This record gives sequence, structure tokens and C-alpha cells, in this order.
Amino acid sequence: MEHRAMSEVTFHHHIEDAEFKKRVRKTTILLSVITAIELGIGLTIYTIHKGENPSHLLVLMFKGLVCILTLAKAYYIVSVFMHLGDEIRNMIMTIVVPLMLFIWFIAAFIIDGNSYKNLRNNYDRHFKESTMPRPHHAEPAAPEEPKPGKQ
Repeated sequence: MEHRAMSEVTFHHHIEDAEFKKRVRKTTILLSVITAIELGIGLTIYTIHKGENPSHLLVLMFKGLVCILTLAKAYYIVSVFMHLGDEIRNMIMTIVVPLMLFIWFIAAFIIDGNSYKNLRNNYDRHFKESTMPRPHHAEPAAPEEPKPGKQ
């Protein structure tokens, strides 16, 4: 009698070359389409920022969409080109769970750094005045006229 876990373990994953090439070609086309969509969204975000009244909500929505598309590309790259899609579930979890912890670690540092920046900007005026960028749509200052007699 064979154990249930042993049915999941296989020692030879042999996929026909023609089938694998077809899968790689299909994935490459899909990744190219997703990349073209991401570039279009990036140009749209750039255009929105250059406009008179940029919509921050729309930009935030587009950036979220780019993140989702990037995760989809990462999934397909890891699944097909790194052959993780053909592995057993335990092997996949061995790789994915530490990756999720690493992503959580990066997010925690970003959130903590943003909190520190906000606190420092609120309570240290000199820091805020010396490091914060000027508004994008401020009118340029008029050029100074040269003073007569000094040249």
C-alpha cells in the first residue's frame, strides 16, 4: 500500500520538447503583452503628472494596477522559466513562504521609514525647510534685473 504523500512525489518530470517550447512561447507572448500594458500605464501616469491638475487618486489606482501586473509577470516567470510550476506543493511552499516574509519585512521598513519622515517633518522645521521639494506647479520667480554700475 502506497502512502498518500508518495503519490505526490515524482522523480522524473519529462515534458516533451515540443510541448515545452509551445508553453515557453505562449508565456513569452503573455509577458510581452503585460509589459506593453505596464509601459502604457507608465506613460499615462507621466502624462497625468504633467497636467495642470493631476489626479492623485487616479495615479494611485494606476500604480496599484502596475504592482498587480508585475506580480503576475513574476508568477509566470517563476512558474514556467524556473520550472517551479512542475514541482510538488511542499517544494513550492519552501520557496514562497520565505519570499512572503521577505516582502513583509520590506513593507515594514518602508512604513517605519515613512512614519519617521512624517514625524521629523512635523516637529523639526529646519529639516522640513531644507529637504522638502517645492510644489510642482509653482510659478517661476521673475529674473532679477542687473544693477546699474556693476558689471
